[in-house]
Amino acid sequence: MKIGVVLRDVYWSETDLADDLLRLADRHRADHDVFHVARDVAVWSRRHAQDVAAIAPDYGAEVDGRPGSPAGSAAPEARRGPLAGTDDPSLVLLRDLRGVYLAATGVAADWQMLAQAAQGVRHAELLDLAERCRAETQRQARWANGKLKESATQALVS
Repeated sequence: MKIGVVLRDVYWSETDLADDLLRLADRHRADHDVFHVARDVAVWSRRHAQDVAAIAPDYGAEVDGRPGSPAGSAAPEARRGPLAGTDDPSLVLLRDLRGVYLAATGVAADWQMLAQAAQGVRHAELLDLAERCRAETQRQARWANGKLKESATQALVS
């Protein structure tokens, strides 16, 4: 079984997503909606990572260290994209929201893979975890996408 490999990756992806959300909140603290919601939903990713850490040993996965990869995610400004290299605050917000959206959709896809695997091996605990976490991660992605839509016109047309 290769479920442990995905669990380890999901653990680190959720940890990175939480870090990205907290960085977003800190960088854009003047936008109270971004600040408060990003901090609130970052808690979900932290809890997801803790839940994965609890179940990972059942699948032979260790989440203590990230083999072959440096600790921490790339800062949102280091990611490539159409807004890389800008320092305009409204464009920085779009870039950061885009990064969170992309990260959250990737994590949601990982949760979907785990849900499918859990069904295949008939592991109810893993299936419940994957379905709950996928739903919350999809909500994180929808929030980032909604803020992106809300902010894009004004930021790009002004």
